[in-house]
Amino acid sequence: MAGVECELLEETFIFHVTKIHVGPDVITPSCKTSAKISESLLKLPYLKTLSLINCFTVSLVSLSTVPLFGAHLSFLEHLALESNPSLSGEIPSTISNLANLKILCLSQNNLSGEIPKEIGGLAYLQHLDLSHNNLTGSIPEEIGNLERLAILDISWNSLQEVVPTSTGGLQFLEKIDLSSNKLQGRLPQELGKLKRLVLLDLSYNSLTGPIPENLSGLQQLQYLIMDANPLNASFPSFIGSLIKLRVLSFSGCGLTGPILATFSNLTNLTGLFLDNNSLSGTVPQELGTLPSMNALNFSRNQLSGELLFPQDFIRRLGKRLDIRENNGLCSNQEAEDTNTSTSSSSRFLENPSCSSAMFPAASNKTVAEKSPDMKPKLYNGNKSSNARHGHDENKEFVLLPPVLMLLLLLFGS
Repeated sequence: MAGVECELLEETFIFHVTKIHVGPDVITPSCKTSAKISESLLKLPYLKTLSLINCFTVSLVSLSTVPLFGAHLSFLEHLALESNPSLSGEIPSTISNLANLKILCLSQNNLSGEIPKEIGGLAYLQHLDLSHNNLTGSIPEEIGNLERLAILDISWNSLQEVVPTSTGGLQFLEKIDLSSNKLQGRLPQELGKLKRLVLLDLSYNSLTGPIPENLSGLQQLQYLIMDANPLNASFPSFIGSLIKLRVLSFSGCGLTGPILATFSNLTNLTGLFLDNNSLSGTVPQELGTLPSMNALNFSRNQLSGELLFPQDFIRRLGKRLDIRENNGLCSNQEAEDTNTSTSSSSRFLENPSCSSAMFPAASNKTVAEKSPDMKPKLYNGNKSSNARHGHDENKEFVLLPPVLMLLLLLFGS
């Protein structure tokens, strides 16, 4: 039967149902509009995987009434209840009964309330995804008990407090995504203890600076995304030592001071987004030598002096290079093919020539190109995380800073 798998277990020499997957796939059945979670599932004690995707779309179903959490399904390792807009209520404290869970995905539902502290009892958990819900409060301190946790995604909720100090003990963490919440306060220093962290996305919150110096310990970090936080700080010198960085994005963070010349050490960098800040000084010439760079945005700052990037660097980036609305910045470089409708030229012609007697007024045009996401596919899964302009279709569309234009450059397609 499609969507159901059985295994012959040695201890019983009987075939048992070990996997149920129902969702909008070609090879598996879809749910009826009247779907409910039946207590008959409790008669499947060897069930390892239960995946119900896009099943509860009409009639309201409260997660607290789902019979799974009160049962002792000792074999269950993977529970995914995703993309169910009618699945509401709070995450029950009885979730701790599923003691052998390795993967818990409750994303893109309509869940509310706080994250129960009992979630810290899931000692084998490796992947926790509660994104795209209406969760409030804070991440419980007990999250630090999840010593095997590698992926933590609670983005697109309404959490207000930053990561608890106990998170610093999660030495297997590779990804933290808490973007699009209501987090306040300073960046937690405990994040600097996460030696395996590859992706840190705290964008679209209300976090303040300064940027902690001990984040220099994140030597495996490849994606640092902090857009739209009122950091109101300058770049610490250690950023140039995070040599595995591929994406560095601080759009709209109130940054001041110069662009660090040590950014030229980041030879793996594919995208650098520092637009909509108050950065000053000149643009380091060395940035034009970065071999992997494919998108660079310094627009809407207070940069000055002459831009001295090599012509081949300018040609390679094309429209993915944006330096507009820096009234003190000039360039003697020329873009190519600017008269063609399909031109991939950069926006250099919107900055005056350094030989001009007077700089013209800055352009008010908006950037046309945005990629839906800048995070690697490894961490995005199949969720529609590209919808970064609002939590749902009924909320007001908000124009974001022009930073999300990396889909092609990250994956080479």
